[in-house]
Amino acid sequence: MQKEILEHGLTLNRRRFLQRAGLGIGSIALGSLLIPNLFGGSEDDMPQLGLPHFAPRAKRIIYLFQNGAPSQLDLFDYKPLLQQMQGQDLPESVRLGQRLTGMTADQKKFPLAGTYFQFGQYGEARAWLSELLPHTAKVVDDLCFVKSMFTEAINHDPALTFFQTGAQVGNRPSMGSWLSYGLGSENKNLPAFCVLLSKGKGNGQGVYSKLWSNGFLDSIHQGVQFSSGENPVLYLNDPDGMTKPERRKMLDKLAELNEDSYKEFGDPEISTKIQQYEMAYRMQTAVPEITDTSKEPEDTLKLYGPDCLVPGTFAANCLLARKLSESGVRFVQLYHQGWDGHSNLPTEIKGQCKDADQASAALVTDLKQRGLLDETLVIWGGEFGRTNYCQGKLTKENYGRDHHPRCFTIWMAGGGVKPGVYGETDDFGYNIVRDPVHVHDFHATVLHLMGLDHEKLTFKFQGRRYRLTDVAGKVVNGLIA
Repeated sequence: MQKEILEHGLTLNRRRFLQRAGLGIGSIALGSLLIPNLFGGSEDDMPQLGLPHFAPRAKRIIYLFQNGAPSQLDLFDYKPLLQQMQGQDLPESVRLGQRLTGMTADQKKFPLAGTYFQFGQYGEARAWLSELLPHTAKVVDDLCFVKSMFTEAINHDPALTFFQTGAQVGNRPSMGSWLSYGLGSENKNLPAFCVLLSKGKGNGQGVYSKLWSNGFLDSIHQGVQFSSGENPVLYLNDPDGMTKPERRKMLDKLAELNEDSYKEFGDPEISTKIQQYEMAYRMQTAVPEITDTSKEPEDTLKLYGPDCLVPGTFAANCLLARKLSESGVRFVQLYHQGWDGHSNLPTEIKGQCKDADQASAALVTDLKQRGLLDETLVIWGGEFGRTNYCQGKLTKENYGRDHHPRCFTIWMAGGGVKPGVYGETDDFGYNIVRDPVHVHDFHATVLHLMGLDHEKLTFKFQGRRYRLTDVAGKVVNGLIA
């Protein structure tokens, strides 16, 4: 036995040691090329290395956010009882003293307001839809209607911020930033997270850059806003008189200076700036091609409607969202303003649905025709719902609805979601009676569909590990096909 050990030891001579060490060093070098951040810091500080935690159902997300809160009672959640009790006061046994906004807190009565619009049932699930959504009715079998969403936020800014960042206060990474951090980009010539804005005909609520902020994540994960002007991405083009070779030479010199600064100070944001300059250089070629709709087939343009040729409209942004997603952008966020129906709701919601219905349905159809819907998760909805009682004076053809966080409806399509209807509200459309889905649950489920465990997708900041779902949230398996 001792002889065997001695012979084994003799085989580990200097030459053999160097050979083995060389293989190890080569493996390390290869690993650093395949995963650039492999040796970039401690486990707590490491990004997610672009890998999902398990097999994803979806690769990309297009989020059609309807800013201002669409009235679920006039679009999705049909309640005949409200028609029968039109004008009668909301029973206290239903309201249960729940808090109100400052706009209706002084009302002595809460007259129930049935919808002005006709409803019908569509698809295999026999889902109820308003006459305002004829195009959505055609794709209803591809949609999952979540009628039992709820939130604690009762005013627009905190509710909107909550849906986008998982917190009602600012300075947190948005959902798109978390996905960029966790999964990276599929296209090196485009950012992982893009933002598109449009405004409809109704009363609008503002949107602002904190909604697509990177928060405490590296700034490379911030959403890149596209505009409807001549230059889709501001400050992307070279200054007049600068040639492409000159731009390349300038960026190379700038990178050298930044690398010297990084060696001296070790600030990771310096490396991020180098990446952003390089991304902007590559985007100069990629963005004009993607934003050009002249090569789109006539039947595709007809599908989205004539507004898709008008930059900055919701229809144009839906078409652009498909092109961005098809090109590998991980998360495309649309914000469509104008759904704030406190008064004159029947008139305003007609205009909003005219803007949004056809293009939303067209996006689902277009993705499906291209074989992309199964790997693309489409989400449609606002920050909360609308009350079943009227805000202010109620007339037969005119009413307004206040904010209602207790229950509201969103829909999702593709990306591993199970089509049909999930959740249920009471006959008054005021409280949830089956399968509630909190905003944190929604976030956990969306991350799960993208192959990410919401409890593992974390970032350590100021001594605490943060995540999109904060300290709550559970995956809603009933929404998954």
